[in-house]
Amino acid sequence: MNSRLYGNLIFELSKEGRKGYSLPRNNYGSYEIPASMRRAEEAALPECDELTVVRHYTNLSNNNFGVDTGFYPLGSCTMKYNPKINEEMAAQPQFQNLHPLQPEHTVVGARALVILLEKSLCALTGLAHFTFKPYAGAHGELTGLMVIDNYHRSRGDMARKKVIVPDSAHGTNPASAAVCGLEIVEVKSLANGQVDFEDLQRIVAEQGAEIAAMMMTNPNTLGLFETRIPEIAKLIHDCGGLMYYDGANLNPMLGACRPGDMGFDVMHINLHKTFSTPHGGGGPGSGPVGVREGLQEHFPFVSPYHGNFGVMMRAYAYILSLGRDQVKMVGPLATLNANYIKESLKDVYELPIDTTCCHEFVFDGLKDKSTGVTTMDIAKRLLDYGYHAPTIYFPLLFHESLMIEPTENESKETLDGFITVMRQIAEEAKADPELVKSAPHTTPIGRVDDVLAAKHPVTTYKQLRNEQN
Repeated sequence: MNSRLYGNLIFELSKEGRKGYSLPRNNYGSYEIPASMRRAEEAALPECDELTVVRHYTNLSNNNFGVDTGFYPLGSCTMKYNPKINEEMAAQPQFQNLHPLQPEHTVVGARALVILLEKSLCALTGLAHFTFKPYAGAHGELTGLMVIDNYHRSRGDMARKKVIVPDSAHGTNPASAAVCGLEIVEVKSLANGQVDFEDLQRIVAEQGAEIAAMMMTNPNTLGLFETRIPEIAKLIHDCGGLMYYDGANLNPMLGACRPGDMGFDVMHINLHKTFSTPHGGGGPGSGPVGVREGLQEHFPFVSPYHGNFGVMMRAYAYILSLGRDQVKMVGPLATLNANYIKESLKDVYELPIDTTCCHEFVFDGLKDKSTGVTTMDIAKRLLDYGYHAPTIYFPLLFHESLMIEPTENESKETLDGFITVMRQIAEEAKADPELVKSAPHTTPIGRVDDVLAAKHPVTTYKQLRNEQN
């Protein structure tokens, strides 16, 4: 392949005078732009023919890794397969071209979809009401905590400003609580990865009158089901607090159990994760918040609109495509796939907590630490085999965390291929550790200096005037 087309910037492919477009005839007359609004000199835009532009951006797109091109063991937390029928539905012009300020009588169909989606989510979660105004999971977390804060304020209970968060929680939990003006109280985890109930009892005994809520993710960030939630919920409710469910790991719960039945009062759903709108690159997202009966009156005003409507359309299409019976298979299949990979690799990768997991599990690097090969090395070597890396160095409970989450969509053949490569990398680490430590070898660039890129990013292109044309 021509490296000039493959690896260069579009500016570097520019040749003065070349054009790849022709403007239509001007049918609107000639108008003078005020001098104060005009550039002092022409914009330095690249000049390329159409074929060069097409090849350049096509080659760039081929360098991207996506769920449509390969196995993505980051799973529903980042990339869960989005069936194409979802895209077809979201692209319907009657919905795609809606404007948030158009007359209400012209959006009856869209409003009906929101109502039907709310009913579906209530049935799946065991909660009574949802608001779709939050634009993302973190926005939903903040909204849910505002509901809790509003609830306590409405009762004149102004002392409840503390939120209990497990030490294994997603980083957004304490961040959202802090943004909401609440204080974080950390509860410890046991060696089995679950919440230390005795430590929680101590916290409640000492600070119960100040506890606004407890935030939990179930299954937790280790992919383990929290078995003492009924006891935890009773403990928090008895002291006057509420239970908040972080919906980041709702995927394996579909068809298995419902947060509302467990005793949770408020939850957010990462609609784009569990209900299939891949959001690589930071968007789009949707974080609807559900509450038990009686709490809906405490929904805060966070937006005048119903969040990202396209994500809602994809979610509803996904739910309808599966139907009542098949949606019950999502959780069990996600759990089956994760356990299959875990059991197939635990002899060569260190499994700190050897028990049945839900949709994801965490290795602590290679079992043979003498090779010096790190989790980062493994992640980079996977790129050479055409696989995206799993989540690495999270959760922080283990030094070399390697979190694998396959989702329910993947076939046994795909999982077997991944297992084979992971075992191959473990063998390479023993036989030729430098091969793994120096990976990747087949990508357009090798390892970048992450610290330098973060501290001194180059975000603009300074065009050289002395091109060798």
